[in-house]
This record gives sequence, structure tokens and C-alpha cells, in this order.
Amino acid sequence: MSQSYNRGLIEDFGRWKEFSAGMWAWIFHKFTGWMLIGYLFTHIAVLSTSIGAAGNEAAIMAESDVYTTTLQGLEGLFLIRLLEVGLLAVAVFHILNGLRLLMVDLGVGLEAQDKSFYASLVLTGAITVASVPTFLTGVSL
Repeated sequence: MSQSYNRGLIEDFGRWKEFSAGMWAWIFHKFTGWMLIGYLFTHIAVLSTSIGAAGNEAAIMAESDVYTTTLQGLEGLFLIRLLEVGLLAVAVFHILNGLRLLMVDLGVGLEAQDKSFYASLVLTGAITVASVPTFLTGVSL
């Protein structure tokens, strides 16, 4: 005989103030995972457009083909560099939280899950902030 437990609506985000660190970790991990999948498909779509330029070696060497000039133009934009910093933050958090979940699955640090979640957030912030000068070098506003 099974028992039912009324946990309320999980989708009821009106209760977000009641969420524990574990729930926030779950939400952030899913969000960052979907962001990385979206980036992957976008990246593949952009790379697939470079095939047309691959046939013209002279244009590629002269950096005059449409693909190369478009990418160089995009790399110079502040918004694109800001998005790259965001991508780094998403990837770093997803990796660190994934390692945290692996440790939890292995039974390591079960008592300190909240602390490890907060540590992954702090490490993500520190790594992201430390990378900002690298990403924003040579970009004009």
C-alpha cells in the first residue's frame, strides 16, 4: 500500500522564499544545463555556415570572406564579450554543481550540501569576475 505525500505544487514559484539551497541548486543546474544546450545548438548552426567559406582558401587567407569578417566584427562588440562572460559563468557553475552532485551521489559531504552549493556559487562568481579583464581586453564601448 502506497502512501501519498502532499508536497504542494512544485511549479508554484510563489513559494520561492521557502525554497532550500538544494531546490535552488536543482533549479540553477537545470537552467544552466538548458543554457548550455542552447549554446551548443547555436554554436553548431554558426559553424555550419562556415562551410561555404572553406572552399575559398584565398579569401580566408586574406580575411575577406563573409564568415571571417562577420565573426571578427562580432568579436569586437561589447555585448558579445559580455555574453561570453555569461557563458563562462553558466559553464563554471554547471561544472562545479555537477561535481558537487557527484560527491553527494558518492556519499561524500552529505551533511554539507548547503555549504557546498554556496561554495560553488562563490567559486563561480570569483572565476567569472577574475576572467572579466581577459574577455574585455581590446573591446571598445
